[in-house]
Amino acid sequence: MGVIYGLRTVVFYLLLGLSALIWCLISLLIAPFLPFAARYRFINVYWCRFAVGLAKYIIGLDYRVTGAENIPTERCVILAKHQSTWETFFLSAYFQPLSQVLKKELLRVPFFGWAMAMLKPIAIDRDNPKQALKQLAVQGAERLEQNCWVLIFPEGTRIPVGQIGKFSRGGASLAVNAGLPVLPIAHNAGMFWPKVGWGKKPGTIEVVIGQPLYAEGEGPRAIAELNQRAFEWIAQAQYDIGALDAEYFAEIQAQSAK
Repeated sequence: MGVIYGLRTVVFYLLLGLSALIWCLISLLIAPFLPFAARYRFINVYWCRFAVGLAKYIIGLDYRVTGAENIPTERCVILAKHQSTWETFFLSAYFQPLSQVLKKELLRVPFFGWAMAMLKPIAIDRDNPKQALKQLAVQGAERLEQNCWVLIFPEGTRIPVGQIGKFSRGGASLAVNAGLPVLPIAHNAGMFWPKVGWGKKPGTIEVVIGQPLYAEGEGPRAIAELNQRAFEWIAQAQYDIGALDAEYFAEIQAQSAK
């Protein structure tokens, strides 16, 4: 079975890479002439749905969403757990239009990065965190005013399944300053699509969408409190779906009780 899954993974990556190249070339020719909402659907939604479907039919990697009824009608800041590449595909298609915070180096990747640049991403320099926070505050507010969801992975990078990283306050700060909630999202994609290596496993990814979390007040204290609530909710949800180790969760509970 291991050989079969290995071959499926190879086929998956070949088709994914080939489709990305073809779709980016087509997008570079057509998308610049489309209004933003249609451009976003053309470049991102259609291909990301294809990528998620490819994972389902080639690898056997399906998904189940719980809590879709919690999604507010107003666009807001999405704070999501980051474990793999799968959730970037899924969330980019599930919420539209969406502006994602990403490292600016990605926009330099031929074809792929050029197509991404047309989707109003917030491309930050991770080596300059102060400037990145300022950029997130300014461009994030602009995207929200333009009726875009803003997707932030508050851990800043992919964290192996079973663990959870410290949350940056940038997303909570953006939400508080805009007078909007954060929408927390947990999942266990890392159990099937690990951070390290090319191997993939069949199964069903659990995606859990929480209720919108609103700040209680304004200023730094409200930002810190909202960020902590989002962190604790995601940690609890990760633990409930088996994607957070018991020792990590116990430590978080102990800190919260202080």
